Amino acid sequence: MKKIWILILAVLAIWAVFSYNSLVKNSANVSKTFAAVESAYQRRTDLIPNLVNTVKGVANFEQKTLTDVINARASATQTKLDPSNMTQEDMDKFQQAQSGVGGALGRLLVVAENYPVLKATDSFRDLQVQLEGTENRIKVERDNYSSAAADFNAKIKSFPTILFNMLFRFKETPVFKSEAGADKVPTVTF
Repeated sequence: MKKIWILILAVLAIWAVFSYNSLVKNSANVSKTFAAVESAYQRRTDLIPNLVNTVKGVANFEQKTLTDVINARASATQTKLDPSNMTQEDMDKFQQAQSGVGGALGRLLVVAENYPVLKATDSFRDLQVQLEGTENRIKVERDNYSSAAADFNAKIKSFPTILFNMLFRFKETPVFKSEAGADKVPTVTF
């Protein structure tokens, strides 16, 4: 009878080790995928000074638009997150700062349409292409992060891992949410 209890305890100990290691691995994957998101956003942030300097070369360009882009970039670079200890509120602040950059860049590109000389320069066109590619990378990395976070969140809530998680208290990881109004179809007029 004593051997059965030892066998049961050994199985439980092995299960506990595997469960813990699995949670750690999933948590590390969430951190890794969030680092890729930050890297994609950093690439966009690094492109902004080149874009602003290219646009400044055009006389009479709207200074307010340039100032908005510069301020949005500064705000976004000040918003940092620790993926191992972030809340949904932290994620929302980060997302809001990054949305500010995207909105300011969008306004800059719309205003640039009024400057044929600017649109015709190779450097401006190249920067537009790089920004478009970067925005696509950001979307892919956000999707990868959200997938890793969803997997981790499901794991910590799944039976029997949830029993083990009560001991070590891994926290649910927030995911990116769509922006307010993203469910509305934009109106296109010609």
